[in-house]
Amino acid sequence: MQKECLAAIATGNGDFLIDKITVQPPRADEVLVAIKAAGLCHTDHDSLQWGKPIVMGHEGAGIVEAIGHDVRNVSVGDTVILNWATPCRQCFQCARGNEHICENNSPVVAGSNGYTEGHAHLEGTTYNGEPIERSFNIGTLSEYTLVKASAVVKNPSMKMSFPAASIIGCGVMTGYGSVVNTANVEPGSSVVVLGTGGVGLSVIQGAKINKATKVIAVDINETRLELAKEFGATHLIKADKDDKGLLKAAMEVKKLTNGRGADYAFECTAVPELGAAPLAMIRNAGTAVQVSGIEQEITIDMNLFEWDKIYINPLYGGCRPEKDFPKIVRHFESGELKLEEMITKKYSLDQLGLAFEDMLSGKNAKGVIEFG
Repeated sequence: MQKECLAAIATGNGDFLIDKITVQPPRADEVLVAIKAAGLCHTDHDSLQWGKPIVMGHEGAGIVEAIGHDVRNVSVGDTVILNWATPCRQCFQCARGNEHICENNSPVVAGSNGYTEGHAHLEGTTYNGEPIERSFNIGTLSEYTLVKASAVVKNPSMKMSFPAASIIGCGVMTGYGSVVNTANVEPGSSVVVLGTGGVGLSVIQGAKINKATKVIAVDINETRLELAKEFGATHLIKADKDDKGLLKAAMEVKKLTNGRGADYAFECTAVPELGAAPLAMIRNAGTAVQVSGIEQEITIDMNLFEWDKIYINPLYGGCRPEKDFPKIVRHFESGELKLEEMITKKYSLDQLGLAFEDMLSGKNAKGVIEFG
């Protein structure tokens, strides 16, 4: 039976509204989820400018309401974490373990069917009688969502709240995975983290889990820096917003790393002008990781690459949802990874505007929309 429910809808002209949508019952390979919490990040605010109506949201957790007859990975009543990078597990990239850049389903990889054709099952959700796309194929800022079975992972934790679970599916996975999967940070190494919002805090925690001994947090926000210390940063550098390319901060980093620079540096600011900044922080033959997904054209001084430095631009922390989400849950269960503490404030759906204001002003490490 179809569901009529409230959702946040980007209008396509820079604004959004809260209104009713209709969600159809699941088809053979689909799952209907009652969303209980949805994390917010800057991409959700960016979706207001995508030029088309869309059900917003791409981080979420909830309870399985119904499943199609081919679904085997979850059952009705299961608590689940939503995953927006849904693998087909058959294409060239999936066969090589790169499920996050699936050539058939990815909503962000150019050339993928999910990218070129829009939502793979668009007719499953309607607004005012017309089909409407769901952000990143999951649209979690909605009381109910209809997704592919590969977009849900069962959450076995009995003590994790829905808000904590909701932030795993993008921000936490992106930060943690960039450390553990992409850079493969080695024990005893030194790590610099530029930007200490939700993604940056997840990088810090990933570095701690991988037993980095020196974790240097860099930010212009003193409150966030103090929070970074609680999450595992060993050293703090308050940056000057007028420090072009963070070159002065890089000098401070070198003082803390025997004059060489760090072994690894992670850019988590989403500021295009800082896309090259991690290169200035690392030693020769070190690794710079651009975590925040900067897609604008930037200018890079090639001297920053000297010598033998590696620069990586990963997507979604190399996420393999069926493997990585359970690992994150186990780290949470053991106390190695903080999730509840990362959530600064919770909001109702009708407070979405305020939640965006708080996010853009830097008040929140992570804001979450809770559903009744």
